[in-house]
Amino acid sequence: MCSRYEMNGTYEDVELRFKVTGSRELFPMAEVRTTNCVPVIAKRNALHFCRWGLENSWDNKPLINARSETLAEKETFAPFLEERCLIPATAYFEWRRDGEAKIKTRIFPVDGGLFSFAGLKNEERFTIITCAPVSSIAHIHNRMPVILDPTAESYWLSTSNSFQDVAELLNPRQDGFLSSEEVKPPPSKQRDLFD
Repeated sequence: MCSRYEMNGTYEDVELRFKVTGSRELFPMAEVRTTNCVPVIAKRNALHFCRWGLENSWDNKPLINARSETLAEKETFAPFLEERCLIPATAYFEWRRDGEAKIKTRIFPVDGGLFSFAGLKNEERFTIITCAPVSSIAHIHNRMPVILDPTAESYWLSTSNSFQDVAELLNPRQDGFLSSEEVKPPPSKQRDLFD
């Protein structure tokens, strides 16, 4: 489950990469968390600011991820299948288990720069679609966000395409596209008792 990501691009970076215009607020964000208000790109390349996590009727926890394999079957997501969006990002984070320890890992494109997650949105909120991981990061987590190839982004957003038309895009990109690095915890601010 992708529960944090990074959006270190500036407004100008997003404007250039995605050919959008809109508000310059909230750029950049080192670490995006659930319910943060962040930039998303919707049909006609319109830039919106939405909160991460769709609300649901049975739980207080927002739906931050949607599994690509079952998306079309779930009534929860039916109203959003034609409300697709791109979520600009520069990396995402997962926690790898090492015995009892959880090791924070930053996952990012080998060539750096901005990329986009495939998502669904309503007027105020969005969710990130996930898929099985590529083999190079499967040891970190058993899911990953769907990262769209730049050539597929406009096809994903197009209102001319039904969800069935774009469902084929909800697979992992080729292996070798992503790299990862362990995120070192910040040094403790607690002073030694005997200093």
